[in-house]
Amino acid sequence: MKLQSHLHLDQNNIPYEAQSFSPETEKGAANVARVLGFAERQAVKTLIFQADTGERVLVMLGGDQNAVSGNLKKAIGSRNIQMAAPEVVKETTGYIIGSIPAFGWQPEGFRSFLEASLVGEPILGTGAGQWGEEIMITPENLIKASHAIVVNLTDREKPVVVAE
Repeated sequence: MKLQSHLHLDQNNIPYEAQSFSPETEKGAANVARVLGFAERQAVKTLIFQADTGERVLVMLGGDQNAVSGNLKKAIGSRNIQMAAPEVVKETTGYIIGSIPAFGWQPEGFRSFLEASLVGEPILGTGAGQWGEEIMITPENLIKASHAIVVNLTDREKPVVVAE
């Protein structure tokens, strides 16, 4: 089955591997990682945040990671941010929470952020847009596909902006 996320990668000649798991699997990055046999850190959570300016952004973290609020605010450039409500996520991405692909739906100028520590992983898994379908992709290809800005979102001791 080819989903929109697969077509996006195919059209842009970005290599990936499609994997499937039982749709009966309990939701969550840790569960996907467990059933597909990779580390929870490698299961990318795709989160939509919105700023008081009205801007919405995609934030990608490892399954075992949480963003430091101050780092996230600095990266986005707003002091007042919050996770988007489920209906806002659907309106923004066209997908329901649980399997939002990291690419293929963003309009021109939409900002996506990837946690810097994930760049060191050999492979990452991201939702394909339908629960039970996962895309395995290298960090470099994920950045290319999502036009992600690589920033430090999880380490208070390091600067937010990562040099290119």
